[in-house]
Amino acid sequence: MLEGNGKIGRRDLFKTSAGIMGGALLSREAAAEQPAQRNVNTNSSPSALRVTDMRVAIVAKPGPSPCPIIRLDTNQGVYGLGEVRDGASPTYALFLKSRLLNENPLNITYLFEKIKQFGYHGRQAGGVVAVEEALWDIAGKVYNVPIYQMLGGKFRDRVRIYADTEESQDPKVFAQRLKARKEEMGITWLKMDVGINLVEKIPGTVTQPAELTPFEQRIPHPFVATEVTEKGIEKLSEYVQAAREAVGMEIPLSMDHLGHLGVNSIIRLGKAYEKFNLSWMEDVIPWQYSDMLKHITDESPTPICTGEDIYLKEDFIKLCEKHAVSKIHPDISTSGGILETHKIGNAAMELGVPMAMHYAGTPVGAMASVHCAAATANFLACENHSLDVPWWGDLVEGIDKPVINKGWITVPDKPGLGITLNDDVVKQHLARGATFFEPTPQWNQERSGDWLWSRIQAEKSLRVG
Repeated sequence: MLEGNGKIGRRDLFKTSAGIMGGALLSREAAAEQPAQRNVNTNSSPSALRVTDMRVAIVAKPGPSPCPIIRLDTNQGVYGLGEVRDGASPTYALFLKSRLLNENPLNITYLFEKIKQFGYHGRQAGGVVAVEEALWDIAGKVYNVPIYQMLGGKFRDRVRIYADTEESQDPKVFAQRLKARKEEMGITWLKMDVGINLVEKIPGTVTQPAELTPFEQRIPHPFVATEVTEKGIEKLSEYVQAAREAVGMEIPLSMDHLGHLGVNSIIRLGKAYEKFNLSWMEDVIPWQYSDMLKHITDESPTPICTGEDIYLKEDFIKLCEKHAVSKIHPDISTSGGILETHKIGNAAMELGVPMAMHYAGTPVGAMASVHCAAATANFLACENHSLDVPWWGDLVEGIDKPVINKGWITVPDKPGLGITLNDDVVKQHLARGATFFEPTPQWNQERSGDWLWSRIQAEKSLRVG
């Protein structure tokens, strides 16, 4: 207590000191009784973690397929799952193995920078992405946190799914399939493929050169000289009209696979579809023709979307900076993986562009997309191509079932991707001739000079000096 002169007396000082010391001892005892921190996996030693193997299982399913799943093993028993993009070869991942062996998988950015030169647009990015996803899965398991948390946390607890829908030559049948997606499955965002293939057999609907060779049918749209006529636009509009009458104007409805059409035809279709209030027309011409895309976007009242075949953030940023599209649409299995796609979304948001996500593979890559979507503010919806595959969700365990519930996927809170494989179901649906995560020692020694600048010459110069 304070004495009359404002000072603490000696007796009180001793009492106070004893109280502080006693409290400290009690605090230590109480702390010792508390459980260990739950965000640390005490069974692992992160600094000593090393990649020891890469193994593959290839799943075949209806729709886009086959789907190679990779497993990165480590010296501490923890492993990571990733997925090569649907339709791509597992070789895109396997030839990266020698560059990963004995590396610490927790050095995600370092390893991504090391291997990203081996990815490219389209399916060629699949190997780099599969590795990146598996690295994040390992990191989450080691630190006992979901991937979205390592991206800065989540904006949403569930991720909206939008669904592609099987075509029909009959507009009424097509419309009923869309209606079933909405009313029976609970899907809250729809997509339909309405292309000139639906009407080209009707005389007077499409103008195009006769007897196009297979090569000519695959070259980019501006070089095919195919255009839709006014009659063709009227017939195509019948499909969209029937769809809107079936599902209503309230639900978002997107469109894909218009066909290899010229720029003017795309603009005319965009104007014709204005009254249907579509969310977007997708991949109307190859994304590389950014000036032509901007011309279409400026002229079409229907929004334009692209991006499923673009690798890395730089080209997305270019499209967004010039507002060549209304929305971007990366596929995580091509765009560069979880962190790169998160960066793409953030950059697009700064430039006022929303981001949907394309996806057509197994639940492994789907959950990678979910974590990215949960952590990215300007996300709209993620595609799923397997609503009609009854065993698709059975490929994995550890998450809420059904995986897609009334148009949504719940964001998992378990470590890493939050899933494990159901080995029995995966084995039932392996592609013909595929094995189930067999060792791959044949890829241990794949080597080449990977440098992208004159490193050897620089080293020689240093030695000479």
